[in-house]
Amino acid sequence: MAGKYDGLARIIIQNVGGKQNINSITHCVTRLRFKLKDESKANTDILNETDGVISVIQANGQYQVVIGNTVTEVYDAVLAVGHFSGGGTVDEDGNQVEDSDGSGKKKGGASLLIDIISGIMAPTVMVMGASGIIKGLLTLFTFCGLMNPASGEYMILYTTADGFFYFLPIILGYTAAKKFNMNEFTGIALGITLCYPTMVSLTSGEILGTLFAGSAFEMSYYTTFFSIPVIMPKSGYTSSVIPIVLCCFIAAKLEKWLNKRISDMVKAFLTPVCVLVIMVSLTYLVIGPIANIICCILTIGFEALFKIPIIGATLGCAIVGGFWQVLVIFGFHWSVIPLAYINIAALGYDFIMPGTFATVFAQAGALLAVILKTKDAKIKKLGIPAFISCMFGITEPTLYGINLPKKKPFIIGCITSAIAGAFVGAMGAKRYIPGGLGLFGLPGYIDAGGTGLYSAIVVFAASVIAFALALIACMAVYSDGPSKSSQKSAPVPSPQAGKSTAACEIGSPVDGIAVHITETKDLVFSTESMGKGVGITPKGNVIVSPVSGEIVTFFPTGHAVGLVTKDGVEVLVHVGIDTVELNGKHFTAKKQQGDKVQKGEPLIEVDFQGIKNEGYDITTMVIVTNSTDYPNMELVTGEKKAQDTVIRIG
Repeated sequence: MAGKYDGLARIIIQNVGGKQNINSITHCVTRLRFKLKDESKANTDILNETDGVISVIQANGQYQVVIGNTVTEVYDAVLAVGHFSGGGTVDEDGNQVEDSDGSGKKKGGASLLIDIISGIMAPTVMVMGASGIIKGLLTLFTFCGLMNPASGEYMILYTTADGFFYFLPIILGYTAAKKFNMNEFTGIALGITLCYPTMVSLTSGEILGTLFAGSAFEMSYYTTFFSIPVIMPKSGYTSSVIPIVLCCFIAAKLEKWLNKRISDMVKAFLTPVCVLVIMVSLTYLVIGPIANIICCILTIGFEALFKIPIIGATLGCAIVGGFWQVLVIFGFHWSVIPLAYINIAALGYDFIMPGTFATVFAQAGALLAVILKTKDAKIKKLGIPAFISCMFGITEPTLYGINLPKKKPFIIGCITSAIAGAFVGAMGAKRYIPGGLGLFGLPGYIDAGGTGLYSAIVVFAASVIAFALALIACMAVYSDGPSKSSQKSAPVPSPQAGKSTAACEIGSPVDGIAVHITETKDLVFSTESMGKGVGITPKGNVIVSPVSGEIVTFFPTGHAVGLVTKDGVEVLVHVGIDTVELNGKHFTAKKQQGDKVQKGEPLIEVDFQGIKNEGYDITTMVIVTNSTDYPNMELVTGEKKAQDTVIRIG
């Protein structure tokens, strides 16, 4: 049974260059993240114009198709339609490749680091957000006297909320192991050792010695391992990020090395034994202390910026706030988020992320101005749900769908975010609980045992300021520009939106019976999401050009051709349903992309019988992909000879 998003999934697969061009696919909160063998084979313009696709972003070696709130369903449909397993990039031997973007080019250090961090952290974001919301609400309820911390209700709900953060190394052990292509259960076991009660309770016992005493890197040890000090931070490794990530990174390489050298008869259990014994010992003796030093360096660096006399916190939060959405666009925000967890684990609060809190509201304010001023029905349709998502912390539909393409709203949002960030920094707001986004993030700024609602009030006020300033500024400067379709590049001039050009008759590309496109079995074309047109049951074996013009798209598989006439009519001829999966089998191209053709010239020779024998529908679609530009369009159905009129414009 076909799924709701199967049609969209087929369009996406086809326009990222086909299944054979995809190295891997994953997804985050709003985006499908492809690693393609050759990004030049992707049809970005077509994807940008496809209903259900908000935008396409190419960054950090990824081809990102922004979907919005339904990304999970679309991702599942892409996996099902394309018969993918999902996950990371693999080479010809089935081994995961972590240092390449899929094109054979090595990733730069920054891109590789961001890819690793996002791959490990992104799968946890939504559940982490849910835990943060519950924990924040519990803090609010106890602060207001609505719940007793000693009650069973509180303890159970607090366990639900805090358990995720307490056992974070176990969760990241799984995602890191998956990212580094090692046994996921070994990764989980490594995470468990960092949260094991006996080891956690060590830090509350007798201190046997101290290293780096009197410095910012002071660390104590509470036991020894073969007379070697086991150095641990005072809080232990619960809720930590870096130790388990470094541990799994090294463990993956060790596991691969052992699997090549241990006999197949015993490696199924002997490899995990060796990995666990070696890596647990190495983590407590070496990796853990190194990770702690890294955390200290990062914390000291940010504290130095934020403690510059008079302007430090104000400047720091202004910079983070102003550039936060830029970092989100390129995925660089993943390099900052772990620092917030480090701060909370070490200090009990974070001073970096408060500067980013108002950014979603600034972009929402700019978006609301666009919605109020625009006359474009499509923008209004996209804008309203994007605005709602933005208020709850999901900015991608807003950014990629409207604000970023329109430029001014995005820039205004960034400027007002910097102003709000400076206000937050000057007021010294702190975040005590990670997790919640947008409005749901407010409870995370409540300090039940100290400053109370102060930080929550500050970031709320900053959000109101950012929203109002962005709304007012954008209302003053925004005006509708050219539509997306009119900005699209084409080899020949395109008609202006809504303007009728000279009469045009589009012929049948093959002998056969023409029916309205809505009567075809193709789940995409039958909805007219690609444009109005007809479907033809062919009786010949040669596909001819239905118009005179230029071939602007000729798929390598030979199953589809896009043409543009001198008057800007865009025509797509699509031979068969799902025939892209044949990878060119049964198709012989007679022309190529860039050729000028006359109506009736042969384009493709097709073995329709061979296609039918493979089990595919041979219905051939003729579609005007810019149908919205031509309100006076007539479809002529029935028995047709090649070149007989099937679509009449004018």
